[in-house]
Amino acid sequence: MNAPEVSADLPPRLAVIASRVAVEEKRILEELDRRRVPYDILDPRTAVFRLDRPAVRWSTAVAREVSHHRSLTTARVLEHAGVRVVNSAAAIALCGDKLLTTLALRAAGLPVPRCLVAFTPEAAIDALDDFGYPAVVKPLTGSGGRQVARLAGRDAAEAVLELREALPGPQQRILYLQEYIDKPGRDIRGLVFGSEVVGAVYRTSLSWRTNTARDAGTEPCPLTAELEKLLADTAAAIGPGVYGIDVLEDAEGRLLVNEVNHTPQFRGAAAALGMNLAGHYVDYLVEQLVRN
Repeated sequence: MNAPEVSADLPPRLAVIASRVAVEEKRILEELDRRRVPYDILDPRTAVFRLDRPAVRWSTAVAREVSHHRSLTTARVLEHAGVRVVNSAAAIALCGDKLLTTLALRAAGLPVPRCLVAFTPEAAIDALDDFGYPAVVKPLTGSGGRQVARLAGRDAAEAVLELREALPGPQQRILYLQEYIDKPGRDIRGLVFGSEVVGAVYRTSLSWRTNTARDAGTEPCPLTAELEKLLADTAAAIGPGVYGIDVLEDAEGRLLVNEVNHTPQFRGAAAALGMNLAGHYVDYLVEQLVRN
């Protein structure tokens, strides 16, 4: 899509929220520079907001902050000051909590793996006898496959869940478990910018955790009508924004939405698809700038 132009002669109206400039952020900044779109980098670690003086210089911001809690808090404060944030605080809160994501997707009638939630290891282990093994336990907040464990049976469940009970944070002790999907050595990462499904890739690995952060390989995935609709419907259930949507294929070939990432990495997808995904990202940002 061709985004409207933004005058480079104006003071920056775009804030890029980031405390770390990784590959994706660097490519977004390079694309903004190439198009002469003025911007400020807003580092939440040094930012101070006066809530009694909520006016800020930006009309639009893009959240690329690595810390979920800093990203969410910054987005909430900026929205209070009238800034349009991509993605919104509501979307960050929803995608940043796997339970909230699952509830939203189920409410929209979208296919997701079976899940259960418990608050003590004893309750979870009793429930797992009926729920079935293997199962996967995940932290409510986190990405990259960190702190995710596969429970092959009751002995493994007892050992892992008792360790989780000893974690310091109360949220870390909430037990969110999914059925284990025996996927074919891969999952699917779909990318949605606004209402546009831009593309999808397979993430392949010898490990059962097929995260790019864990060195999974990427290769193009055909955008079938079924997959494209599932990705579009998933993004619509979360709200307008830019998303990386993880989809699992089960043994019967059904597609299940696993997670939605509100700050998607796209370096592997860009290389596999031969696409300028940073350009698509900036197209969407410029649209929001012009609208705002």
